[in-house]
Amino acid sequence: MGVMVDTNTNTIPSTDSTQPNNRKMQIQLPTREAEEEKEKASSPSDVASSNSESEPLFPTNGGIRRRAPGESSLSGRVMSRRRSFGRDVQHAAEETFLLTRLTLILLRYLGIGYRWIMKFLALCLYAFLLMPGFIQVGYYYFFSSQVRRSVVYGEEPRNRLDLYLPLNANDRMPVVAFITGGAWIIGYKAWGALLGRRLAERGIIVACIDYRNFPQGTISEMVEDASQGISFVCNNIASFGGDPSRIYLIGQSAGAHIASCTLLNQAIKECSEGGTSWSVSQIKAYFGISGGYNIVNLVDHFHNRGLYRSIFLSIMEGEESLSAFSPELLVRKPSNKHAVSLLPRIVLFHGTSDSSIPSTASKDFSDALTANGGLVDLILYEEKTHTDLFLQDPLRGGSDQLLETVVAVIHEDDVSACAKDVEAPVARRLVPEWMLMLASRVSPF
Repeated sequence: MGVMVDTNTNTIPSTDSTQPNNRKMQIQLPTREAEEEKEKASSPSDVASSNSESEPLFPTNGGIRRRAPGESSLSGRVMSRRRSFGRDVQHAAEETFLLTRLTLILLRYLGIGYRWIMKFLALCLYAFLLMPGFIQVGYYYFFSSQVRRSVVYGEEPRNRLDLYLPLNANDRMPVVAFITGGAWIIGYKAWGALLGRRLAERGIIVACIDYRNFPQGTISEMVEDASQGISFVCNNIASFGGDPSRIYLIGQSAGAHIASCTLLNQAIKECSEGGTSWSVSQIKAYFGISGGYNIVNLVDHFHNRGLYRSIFLSIMEGEESLSAFSPELLVRKPSNKHAVSLLPRIVLFHGTSDSSIPSTASKDFSDALTANGGLVDLILYEEKTHTDLFLQDPLRGGSDQLLETVVAVIHEDDVSACAKDVEAPVARRLVPEWMLMLASRVSPF
């Protein structure tokens, strides 16, 4: 059970830190322009009409039979469904190929040592044990009509986001912009599929924002992508049924670090520059899950866990840039006092048994925010690990404390939504308990 602490907030300055002479690799993601042109060239109606013109039907008595009313449109719909299914399968194959290629490029960049091999094997076993849940969530991700995949929000190859839309929505719905984790290296928008599904079931639109990972990009480019994705959500979500006045931000693990940097950077810009494409005031609350907010203090910790110092410093653009991308340190700077006052309510979640990022990271960030006038709640979950809050607990089904807290904050001003939450069906279990317990034991995180 979590311990709730009330606090207050500070901000992150924007940094124009020069990038070190690190090795950088540019990866071009597959685009879907050719597929879209193909769809335009052959719509279901075109196929149906061409079939009706070129396919004579001969009855058994030798006379020419007339088509029954609606027969042509029916065959068109069948063929349209077949093509749609084919496109989904092709898209799934493309995404799998992309992730495999990025993994191989990453391994080539990192070099393969004993510790990385052991981590990789542990990751494979961990993923295998959770596979029953991953398969079900993956099917939902690729084949559900509620999911709009790879909506373009910018010009970079990874500037895409996935939208999870509730069913049967009549009114404008609240919106969550989600920045996924992945150690700044393996983050991907599809990692938010389970969260997107659960929140969509509660009447909340979710936009999972993809961003450049290392070695495609370094931390400043990740923050830039996150900011651009949030801007797209703020300015365009109304066309998808979202309420622009009820937008919330969630970040998990490395995504919590990137999201908090983005939020603070935006607040600092508004204090000095103005004229930005989105405003901190448009974000009603920020939820940080298992995040690290003082990167200076985490370098040695990450090194001991296999994210070696040289690699991590390359991601963070050199040792001289660490403080510029440490939200806790930025919040404590007196010059950022006004920027901190612009921040929305902040809710930090962390498990006390998290070995990937210690729970003291959230505690210290909460203290810094409180000391500088921010509004913050700190919720610690006893004996929960880094992945329990985001993966194992949701896959377990039943009542998910973190999810219920997020939903309660989002719906706190909506009486009818609160009434529906009381009657919301209990989420079903996706993975047997013994597999979840074993996965926790072998988890490399």
